[in-house]
Amino acid sequence: MDRIRKALDLARLERAQTEMAPRLDRAAPRTEPAEPRRVSAAPTPVVYTRTKIFMPPPGHLERHRIMNPDAAEPAAAAYRMLRTQVLQRLDEHGWRSLAIFSPGAHDGKTTTAINLAVSLASDRLHTVLLVDFDFKRPTLAAALGLTPEFGVDDALSGRAPLEDCLYHPQGFDRLVVLPARADMGNSSEILAGPRSRELVAELRARYPERVVIFDLPPVLAADDALSFAPLVECGLVVASEGRTRRNDLVRTIELLNKTPLVGTVLNRAADAPAGY
Repeated sequence: MDRIRKALDLARLERAQTEMAPRLDRAAPRTEPAEPRRVSAAPTPVVYTRTKIFMPPPGHLERHRIMNPDAAEPAAAAYRMLRTQVLQRLDEHGWRSLAIFSPGAHDGKTTTAINLAVSLASDRLHTVLLVDFDFKRPTLAAALGLTPEFGVDDALSGRAPLEDCLYHPQGFDRLVVLPARADMGNSSEILAGPRSRELVAELRARYPERVVIFDLPPVLAADDALSFAPLVECGLVVASEGRTRRNDLVRTIELLNKTPLVGTVLNRAADAPAGY
Protein backbone atom coordinates (compact mmCIF):
# COMPACT_ATOMS: atom_id res chain seq x y z
CA MET A 1 0.00 0.00 0.00
CA ASP A 2 2.70 2.52 1.03
CA ARG A 3 4.73 1.71 -2.09
CA ILE A 4 1.86 2.48 -4.46
CA ARG A 5 0.71 5.58 -2.58
CA LYS A 6 4.24 6.98 -2.50
CA ALA A 7 4.42 6.41 -6.25
CA LEU A 8 1.13 8.25 -6.72
CA ASP A 9 2.35 11.17 -4.61
CA LEU A 10 5.66 11.32 -6.48
CA ALA A 11 3.96 11.16 -9.87
CA ARG A 12 1.54 13.94 -8.92
CA LEU A 13 4.41 16.14 -7.68
CA GLU A 14 6.52 15.61 -10.79
CA ARG A 15 3.52 16.25 -13.03
CA ALA A 16 2.64 19.45 -11.16
CA GLN A 17 6.22 20.71 -11.44
CA THR A 18 6.27 19.95 -15.17
CA GLU A 19 2.97 21.75 -15.74
CA MET A 20 3.98 24.80 -13.68
CA ALA A 21 7.33 25.44 -15.39
CA PRO A 22 6.05 26.45 -18.84
CA ARG A 23 3.40 28.67 -17.30
CA LEU A 24 6.07 30.68 -15.45
CA ASP A 25 8.35 30.82 -18.49
CA ARG A 26 5.67 31.99 -20.89
CA ALA A 27 3.81 34.24 -18.43
CA ALA A 28 0.70 33.33 -20.39
CA PRO A 29 -2.50 35.26 -19.66
CA ARG A 30 -4.79 33.56 -17.19
CA THR A 31 -8.16 32.30 -18.31
CA GLU A 32 -11.07 31.51 -16.06
CA PRO A 33 -12.29 27.89 -15.99
CA ALA A 34 -15.54 27.14 -17.70
CA GLU A 35 -18.58 27.74 -15.53
CA PRO A 36 -20.16 24.47 -14.37
CA ARG A 37 -23.21 23.47 -16.35
CA ARG A 38 -26.53 23.98 -14.66
CA VAL A 39 -29.00 21.22 -15.28
CA SER A 40 -32.66 21.02 -14.45
CA ALA A 41 -33.48 19.07 -11.30
CA ALA A 42 -36.24 17.24 -13.20
CA PRO A 43 -34.47 15.10 -15.83
CA THR A 44 -36.42 13.94 -18.85
CA PRO A 45 -36.97 10.17 -18.89
CA VAL A 46 -34.92 8.36 -21.54
CA VAL A 47 -36.90 6.36 -24.09
CA TYR A 48 -34.81 3.96 -26.18
CA THR A 49 -36.11 3.39 -29.69
CA ARG A 50 -33.32 2.14 -31.95
CA THR A 51 -30.83 1.33 -29.19
CA LYS A 52 -31.01 -2.39 -28.43
CA ILE A 53 -32.02 -3.33 -24.88
CA PHE A 54 -30.52 -6.40 -23.20
CA MET A 55 -30.85 -8.00 -19.78
CA PRO A 56 -27.65 -9.15 -18.06
CA PRO A 57 -28.00 -12.80 -16.92
CA PRO A 58 -28.91 -13.30 -13.25
CA GLY A 59 -25.86 -13.27 -11.03
CA HIS A 60 -23.54 -12.33 -13.89
CA LEU A 61 -22.87 -8.76 -12.77
CA GLU A 62 -22.11 -9.81 -9.20
CA ARG A 63 -19.57 -12.36 -10.44
CA HIS A 64 -17.86 -9.63 -12.47
CA ARG A 65 -17.89 -7.17 -9.51
CA ILE A 66 -20.36 -4.76 -11.11
CA MET A 67 -22.02 -2.79 -8.31
CA ASN A 68 -25.60 -1.80 -7.70
CA PRO A 69 -25.14 2.00 -7.66
CA ASP A 70 -27.77 2.46 -4.94
CA ALA A 71 -26.55 -0.29 -2.63
CA ALA A 72 -25.50 0.51 0.93
CA GLU A 73 -22.34 -1.60 0.71
CA PRO A 74 -18.97 0.19 1.05
CA ALA A 75 -17.85 -0.51 -2.54
CA ALA A 76 -20.95 1.16 -4.01
CA ALA A 77 -20.49 4.11 -1.67
CA ALA A 78 -16.88 4.40 -2.84
CA TYR A 79 -17.96 4.62 -6.47
CA ARG A 80 -20.53 7.26 -5.58
CA MET A 81 -17.73 9.27 -3.99
CA LEU A 82 -15.59 8.76 -7.09
CA ARG A 83 -18.53 9.81 -9.27
CA THR A 84 -18.96 13.06 -7.35
CA GLN A 85 -15.28 13.92 -7.56
CA VAL A 86 -15.13 13.15 -11.28
CA LEU A 87 -18.26 15.17 -12.04
CA GLN A 88 -16.91 18.16 -10.12
CA ARG A 89 -13.73 18.16 -12.17
CA LEU A 90 -15.57 17.62 -15.46
CA ASP A 91 -17.96 20.46 -14.72
CA GLU A 92 -15.16 22.75 -13.61
CA HIS A 93 -13.60 22.59 -17.07
CA GLY A 94 -16.67 21.94 -19.19
CA TRP A 95 -15.37 18.47 -20.15
CA ARG A 96 -17.62 15.60 -21.21
CA SER A 97 -15.21 12.87 -22.36
CA LEU A 98 -13.03 10.75 -20.09
CA ALA A 99 -10.54 7.97 -20.85
CA ILE A 100 -9.77 5.21 -18.34
CA PHE A 101 -6.05 4.40 -18.31
CA SER A 102 -3.93 1.84 -16.46
CA PRO A 103 -0.24 0.92 -16.57
CA GLY A 104 -0.77 -2.78 -17.25
CA ALA A 105 -3.32 -5.54 -17.63
CA HIS A 106 -5.43 -6.82 -14.72
CA ASP A 107 -5.31 -3.51 -12.82
CA GLY A 108 -9.13 -3.39 -12.72
CA LYS A 109 -9.45 -0.78 -15.48
CA THR A 110 -12.55 -2.20 -17.20
CA THR A 111 -14.30 -2.97 -13.92
CA THR A 112 -13.63 0.60 -12.77
CA ALA A 113 -14.87 1.99 -16.09
CA ILE A 114 -18.15 0.07 -15.86
CA ASN A 115 -18.82 0.88 -12.20
CA LEU A 116 -18.02 4.55 -12.73
CA ALA A 117 -20.33 4.66 -15.76
CA VAL A 118 -23.13 2.97 -13.81
CA SER A 119 -22.70 5.37 -10.91
CA LEU A 120 -22.59 8.44 -13.17
CA ALA A 121 -25.77 7.31 -14.93
CA SER A 122 -27.57 6.89 -11.61
CA ASP A 123 -26.95 10.59 -10.92
CA ARG A 124 -29.96 11.21 -13.27
CA LEU A 125 -28.61 14.58 -14.37
CA HIS A 126 -26.51 12.97 -17.08
CA THR A 127 -26.68 10.23 -19.64
CA VAL A 128 -23.57 8.09 -20.01
CA LEU A 129 -22.06 6.33 -23.01
CA LEU A 130 -19.45 3.67 -22.20
CA VAL A 131 -17.20 2.82 -25.17
CA ASP A 132 -14.88 -0.18 -25.45
CA PHE A 133 -11.82 1.06 -27.36
CA ASP A 134 -9.62 -1.75 -26.06
CA PHE A 135 -9.12 -3.49 -29.38
CA LYS A 136 -6.26 -5.54 -27.97
CA ARG A 137 -8.50 -7.31 -25.46
CA PRO A 138 -12.14 -6.17 -25.62
CA THR A 139 -13.89 -7.43 -22.47
CA LEU A 140 -16.54 -4.83 -21.71
CA ALA A 141 -19.40 -6.75 -23.39
CA ALA A 142 -18.47 -10.00 -21.65
CA ALA A 143 -18.36 -8.27 -18.26
CA LEU A 144 -21.92 -7.06 -18.81
CA GLY A 145 -23.22 -10.38 -20.14
CA LEU A 146 -23.73 -8.99 -23.63
CA THR A 147 -23.15 -10.81 -26.93
CA PRO A 148 -23.33 -7.93 -29.43
CA GLU A 149 -24.40 -8.37 -33.02
CA PHE A 150 -22.44 -5.26 -33.98
CA GLY A 151 -19.79 -3.23 -32.20
CA VAL A 152 -17.67 -0.12 -32.46
CA ASP A 153 -15.24 -2.02 -34.70
CA ASP A 154 -18.11 -2.43 -37.18
CA ALA A 155 -18.93 1.27 -36.97
CA LEU A 156 -15.30 2.25 -37.61
CA SER A 157 -14.97 -0.10 -40.56
CA GLY A 158 -18.29 0.94 -42.10
CA ARG A 159 -19.86 -2.51 -41.73
CA ALA A 160 -22.71 -1.11 -39.62
CA PRO A 161 -24.11 2.33 -38.75
CA LEU A 162 -23.40 3.62 -35.27
CA GLU A 163 -27.07 3.32 -34.25
CA ASP A 164 -26.94 -0.46 -34.76
CA CYS A 165 -23.97 -0.79 -32.40
CA LEU A 166 -25.52 0.75 -29.28
CA TYR A 167 -26.92 -1.30 -26.37
CA HIS A 168 -28.77 -0.40 -23.19
CA PRO A 169 -28.42 -2.75 -20.17
CA GLN A 170 -31.86 -3.08 -18.63
CA GLY A 171 -31.89 -1.93 -15.02
CA PHE A 172 -29.30 0.79 -15.56
CA ASP A 173 -31.27 3.85 -16.64
CA ARG A 174 -29.49 6.49 -18.72
CA LEU A 175 -26.56 4.18 -19.58
CA VAL A 176 -25.72 3.09 -23.13
CA VAL A 177 -22.84 0.81 -24.11
CA LEU A 178 -20.85 0.81 -27.35
CA PRO A 179 -18.97 -2.51 -27.17
CA ALA A 180 -16.18 -3.93 -29.29
CA ARG A 181 -16.70 -7.39 -30.77
CA ALA A 182 -13.20 -8.37 -31.88
CA ASP A 183 -9.57 -7.35 -31.60
CA MET A 184 -8.01 -5.39 -34.46
CA GLY A 185 -4.44 -5.89 -35.65
CA ASN A 186 -3.79 -2.26 -36.60
CA SER A 187 -5.68 -0.82 -33.67
CA SER A 188 -3.34 2.08 -32.83
CA GLU A 189 -3.50 3.39 -36.39
CA ILE A 190 -7.30 3.10 -36.33
CA LEU A 191 -7.61 4.88 -32.98
CA ALA A 192 -5.48 7.79 -34.21
CA GLY A 193 -7.09 7.86 -37.65
CA PRO A 194 -9.69 10.20 -39.16
CA ARG A 195 -12.64 7.83 -38.71
CA SER A 196 -11.99 7.62 -34.96
CA ARG A 197 -11.77 11.41 -34.80
CA GLU A 198 -15.11 11.70 -36.57
CA LEU A 199 -16.72 9.09 -34.34
CA VAL A 200 -15.46 10.67 -31.11
CA ALA A 201 -16.65 14.10 -32.25
CA GLU A 202 -20.08 12.65 -33.06
CA LEU A 203 -20.35 10.86 -29.72
CA ARG A 204 -19.41 14.01 -27.80
CA ALA A 205 -21.68 16.36 -29.76
CA ARG A 206 -24.88 14.33 -30.01
CA TYR A 207 -26.14 15.04 -26.46
CA PRO A 208 -24.81 18.03 -24.47
CA GLU A 209 -25.22 16.40 -21.03
CA ARG A 210 -23.79 13.05 -22.03
CA VAL A 211 -20.58 11.85 -20.39
CA VAL A 212 -18.56 9.60 -22.72
CA ILE A 213 -16.19 7.12 -21.05
CA PHE A 214 -13.57 5.29 -23.12
CA ASP A 215 -12.05 2.03 -21.90
CA LEU A 216 -8.57 1.78 -23.48
CA PRO A 217 -5.75 -0.80 -23.54
CA PRO A 218 -3.06 -0.51 -20.84
CA VAL A 219 -0.68 2.36 -21.51
CA LEU A 220 2.50 0.28 -21.25
CA ALA A 221 1.19 -2.72 -23.21
CA ALA A 222 0.85 -1.01 -26.61
CA ASP A 223 0.73 2.45 -28.15
CA ASP A 224 -3.08 2.43 -28.53
CA ALA A 225 -3.84 4.51 -25.44
CA LEU A 226 -1.22 7.14 -26.28
CA SER A 227 -2.43 7.27 -29.90
CA PHE A 228 -5.97 7.95 -28.74
CA ALA A 229 -5.19 10.28 -25.82
CA PRO A 230 -5.20 13.52 -27.91
CA LEU A 231 -8.83 12.83 -28.87
CA VAL A 232 -10.13 12.82 -25.29
CA GLU A 233 -10.51 15.75 -22.91
CA CYS A 234 -9.18 14.11 -19.75
CA GLY A 235 -8.28 10.80 -18.16
CA LEU A 236 -8.43 8.73 -14.99
CA VAL A 237 -5.57 6.37 -14.08
CA VAL A 238 -6.30 3.05 -12.36
CA ALA A 239 -3.56 1.28 -10.38
CA SER A 240 -3.78 -1.94 -8.38
CA GLU A 241 -2.26 -2.60 -4.99
CA GLY A 242 0.07 -5.58 -5.02
CA ARG A 243 0.16 -5.69 -8.84
CA THR A 244 1.08 -2.28 -10.25
CA ARG A 245 4.79 -1.56 -9.97
CA ARG A 246 5.89 1.87 -8.78
CA ASN A 247 8.06 2.54 -11.84
CA ASP A 248 5.24 1.52 -14.19
CA LEU A 249 2.81 3.92 -12.53
CA VAL A 250 5.26 6.82 -12.65
CA ARG A 251 6.09 6.05 -16.29
CA THR A 252 2.40 5.91 -17.22
CA ILE A 253 1.71 9.34 -15.74
CA GLU A 254 4.82 10.72 -17.46
CA LEU A 255 3.65 9.42 -20.84
CA LEU A 256 0.24 11.03 -20.29
CA ASN A 257 1.76 14.43 -19.47
CA LYS A 258 -0.22 16.14 -22.25
CA THR A 259 -3.54 14.66 -21.10
CA PRO A 260 -5.29 16.33 -18.14
CA LEU A 261 -5.89 13.76 -15.41
CA VAL A 262 -8.88 14.12 -13.10
CA GLY A 263 -7.30 11.74 -10.60
CA THR A 264 -6.05 8.25 -9.82
CA VAL A 265 -7.84 5.21 -8.45
CA LEU A 266 -6.10 2.65 -6.23
CA ASN A 267 -7.86 -0.63 -6.84
CA ARG A 268 -7.87 -3.61 -4.43
CA ALA A 269 -6.57 -1.46 -1.56
CA ALA A 270 -6.28 -3.71 1.51
CA ASP A 271 -7.01 -1.03 4.11
CA ALA A 272 -9.77 0.78 2.19
CA PRO A 273 -13.27 -0.58 2.77
CA ALA A 274 -14.34 0.99 -0.55
CA GLY A 275 -11.93 -1.23 -2.48
CA TYR A 276 -10.31 1.49 -4.55
